[in-house]
Amino acid sequence: MALFTVTPTRADNAIATQIANHTNARLEHAAEALTWGADEHVLIGLALAGWVYAQLREPRQRPTANHILLVSLVTAALPHVLKSVFDQTRPDRLTALGHCRGVPLSGRSRDAFPSGHAVHMGALASAAGLLPTGLRRMVRALAVGLSLTRVVLLAHWASDVLAGFSLGIAIERILRPLTLGRSRMASRARR
Repeated sequence: MALFTVTPTRADNAIATQIANHTNARLEHAAEALTWGADEHVLIGLALAGWVYAQLREPRQRPTANHILLVSLVTAALPHVLKSVFDQTRPDRLTALGHCRGVPLSGRSRDAFPSGHAVHMGALASAAGLLPTGLRRMVRALAVGLSLTRVVLLAHWASDVLAGFSLGIAIERILRPLTLGRSRMASRARR
């Protein structure tokens, strides 16, 4: 039993209603395919592959690879913990119209808050600050787009996605000094 119940805002309800009224199976299938790009299993696999590559081939990138792997693991675990504390019914459980137009069911019915996919994407968008400008913008746009697929699928309320994205940013920023602090100080000392 969760400790807190989160209710959707009026804006959440209005957005979900508009999506349910204007969606179709083609849009839903596209969003369903794209949302895998923000799935914890995919992201941990990519982070682990990057970490192994850095350990074997790119010693200078090891601190960054360590950081990305740790952030991926924390952002994978934390939403599960939070979902045991907060109860919120997913919007896809509250719309019959959306299901008629192709909206699938997502996860456990009371696990809307926060969006785990958005937590991962917020962390990725924040970590993109370590990249050159052009790549940083591309990664951030991708992170926002993948997060929004959760709203399109009615898997989460818009506020769940916003809260998850913000939490992901905070997690990455909190962990950055712990994982990259020493390597940055060492590189400054070498200058």
